[in-house]
Amino acid sequence: MKNRDAASRRGFFWRASLAGRLLCGLTAAGEGMLSAQTNSRVPRYDLLVRGGRVVDPSQNLFDDRDVAITGGRIADVGAGIPESEARQVLNAKGKIVTPGLIDVHVHVYDGVAPLGIPADPNCVAKGVTTVVDAGSAGAHTFPGLRKYVIQTADTRVYALLNISVVGQSTYSPDNPFGELLDLRYANPRLTIKTIEQNRDTILGVKIRLTRNLAGDHDLRALGLAREAADAVKLPLMVHIGGTYSPLKEILAMLKPGDVITHSFRGSDGGILDDKDRVLPQVRAAVDRGVHLDVGHGAGSFSFDTA
Repeated sequence: MKNRDAASRRGFFWRASLAGRLLCGLTAAGEGMLSAQTNSRVPRYDLLVRGGRVVDPSQNLFDDRDVAITGGRIADVGAGIPESEARQVLNAKGKIVTPGLIDVHVHVYDGVAPLGIPADPNCVAKGVTTVVDAGSAGAHTFPGLRKYVIQTADTRVYALLNISVVGQSTYSPDNPFGELLDLRYANPRLTIKTIEQNRDTILGVKIRLTRNLAGDHDLRALGLAREAADAVKLPLMVHIGGTYSPLKEILAMLKPGDVITHSFRGSDGGILDDKDRVLPQVRAAVDRGVHLDVGHGAGSFSFDTA
């Protein structure tokens, strides 16, 4: 089940995949780590990352290896690649070398969505080279996300578009009122239009259904998000927990490829019943192709639930 879910998850976010890029996890650059080679002949490789612990689940690899790079692509992975074969050598001994990590649930619309954080210091600087911003922006605020974050960050940023035109710009600890308390902000027409204009970066639709965000009309809001997602033939990510309607009614509206996020929350409205057993409706949803996303954030994860 774990391998199947992982494969499905990668399939869902295939456009967010990172092929062939390498990130060496260096927390501090020590002197002598990077050296240039002076050879009479032209070296085969631009860069040799030497002696690091290479972790690559796709190759079932967890061992000390050298990684050779040419033209921005991985040219070879092996033991004992001669330093003379590269223009530059990076000494990664004692470090972890891994393909760039992917985070499918972040909020990086810093300065607009109050819960957002800057992309690069928190993503690529920490080994996460590709992310999916999960609904920070809606139709009215997405142009700013594209112009000021997606197009400027070194981190590769994709997005799920919030069904609310204002995105997640309304809610904060000092203003605890969500983007769907007024259902007039849920606009499938504008959502569809924005996605069609940004197919290269928008991967799906996002909706948050917690009662302080969507009020008592969560199923009506979900129906509008469903309408938009179906029209553009993209998945729907649903933020659960503390909803007015029971989770089983929410799950009934989801289709294969959709995602339930904050799945392992510990408070009411989660995937467990009152006897701490997984709800049968959750198992049925997973069996028909609905995915469970951790989305732990600052307080949406419980080890007991997991």
